Amino acid sequence: MADRQLFILTSLLIGISIIFTYSLSSYVVVLFDYSDFHFVIRQFAFGLLSILIMWSLAQLNPDIWLARLGFALFFGALFLMIAMPFMPASLVSEVGGAKRWIKVAGFSLAPVEFFKIGFVYFLAWSFSRKMGHHGGMGLKEEFSRFAPYAVFFVVVMVLIAVLQKDLGQVVVLSMALLFMLMFAGSSFKFFITLLGSASAFFLIFIFTAEHRIMRIKSWWSLAQNQILAFFPESIASKLRIESYSEPYQISHSLNAIHNGGLFGSGLANGTFKLGFLSEVHTDFVLAGIAEEFGFLGVLLVTIIFLAILQRIFRVANRTQDEKSYLFSMGIGLLIAFTFLINAYGISGLTPIKGISVPFLSYGGSAMIAASVGIGMVLMASRKVKLKR
Repeated sequence: MADRQLFILTSLLIGISIIFTYSLSSYVVVLFDYSDFHFVIRQFAFGLLSILIMWSLAQLNPDIWLARLGFALFFGALFLMIAMPFMPASLVSEVGGAKRWIKVAGFSLAPVEFFKIGFVYFLAWSFSRKMGHHGGMGLKEEFSRFAPYAVFFVVVMVLIAVLQKDLGQVVVLSMALLFMLMFAGSSFKFFITLLGSASAFFLIFIFTAEHRIMRIKSWWSLAQNQILAFFPESIASKLRIESYSEPYQISHSLNAIHNGGLFGSGLANGTFKLGFLSEVHTDFVLAGIAEEFGFLGVLLVTIIFLAILQRIFRVANRTQDEKSYLFSMGIGLLIAFTFLINAYGISGLTPIKGISVPFLSYGGSAMIAASVGIGMVLMASRKVKLKR
């Protein structure tokens, strides 16, 4: 039997998402003259489909279907990401010069969301066959063993960060890759060396693109006073930005969080969703929850996420199959890093990356893809003995 608690917890988050999609989209439906139930009906359809996908996948034999589905997601989504720049405008949606979505029956599908699940499976499959314990290897030997993965990841980085202008997804994938590599048996010294190299590479990526520089400056203008307070004035004066406008979204996000206080203003009683914080039901859903249900509401959501991660990692730790172990760990890492990057972004601790909250933010691609990932973990859990 699959892990029932994991299924229930994930379904609970999806239910919360449907409620807040209705509450937090109230201004947008008026602004664009949509029906009051425009977004909530769509999110309900996405949520119901996601729950059915999880339940259906949980019934399958992992020895047969885990590999089939994992490779189908990996190669299928990779093909779509390569093909998207060459597709006509009638088939793809372009925003800011980046083609990220494919139009399917009136909906927009983001291949990168499904690629993340396939990428994690590919790494789990490959690492379980080729990695193993480092066994006293030197850094040179470990780098040689890792080189093919590094070359492929550079290709993935170009597809996502350059062609789709979505560095946030690359950050999530790179962190999942690094930690899965460590769980696969690489040495801690190699992990630290690789982490430092990756950080330097991302800094180059950031400072060679004007829109990413602007985003960093936008974040720094808000965070600089708190950070520079720990530096001598001679150094702080050189790092301070004197004449840079305060980031609009972050300032209103922080105001929404502050306005919520401990208990919040109540469901549907938030004010910053009324044109101040644009489309709060998407990437800023945590700020909307913080305003309407306060700190306790965000705490409850965080506890549910932690419980989901605990169940996923329990499946990973109790399986006897190395591939299922690495895949389950990878899915847990994807969810954890995505949640943290969004939470840090809306609270001003890090620059905004345009990353949605798993199972909570409005949108079909991210929710369905994440549900496929959970469904595959549920599939793997069928062969694991778990305490209920």
